[in-house]
Amino acid sequence: MSIVTRTGDDGTTALMYGRRVPKHHPRVQAYGAVDELNSALGIARATAQHDFVRENILPIQKDLVGLMGELATELADMPRYLKDGFAVVSSEQTARLDTLARTIEEQKVYGKGWTMPGENLNSAALDNARSVCRRCERDSSMLAEQGHLQNKEILVYLNRLSDVLWLMARWVEAQEKKERD
Repeated sequence: MSIVTRTGDDGTTALMYGRRVPKHHPRVQAYGAVDELNSALGIARATAQHDFVRENILPIQKDLVGLMGELATELADMPRYLKDGFAVVSSEQTARLDTLARTIEEQKVYGKGWTMPGENLNSAALDNARSVCRRCERDSSMLAEQGHLQNKEILVYLNRLSDVLWLMARWVEAQEKKERD
């Protein structure tokens, strides 16, 4: 089967289980933003000089694949989604991010005030991923406000992830500073 199906030539796309919606549908925007975030995290992982960053980003990327599937499923199709064994974002995943945030914060690698992205390539990639994550939050919160998001843990997870990405960028900058000094 070819990746070129031509089914989207009319400006629509299929959600999980085949429902067709316009490509500008809020649900498509939400999972599309998460797809962008996953790509941005791929760049951050590929440019990472430290195992700590690579090893912590990959599980997050795997979480995001499931999150995209959940966002790409209409509420009416969620029972089928769950029956088919697809995972939903859980408080355990958020707890993993909480633990990671505490691990980084214990190292006191960040200062006060606003930070300027671009100290190095990897921290800039992480800051870019963080800003994309904030868009994911906005798009997902819009779905929630419109009554189209069943699992509110998605909002918690994305909020925590943006914090972790900010902290991770500062951690990378601190490591580079240590290596220079």
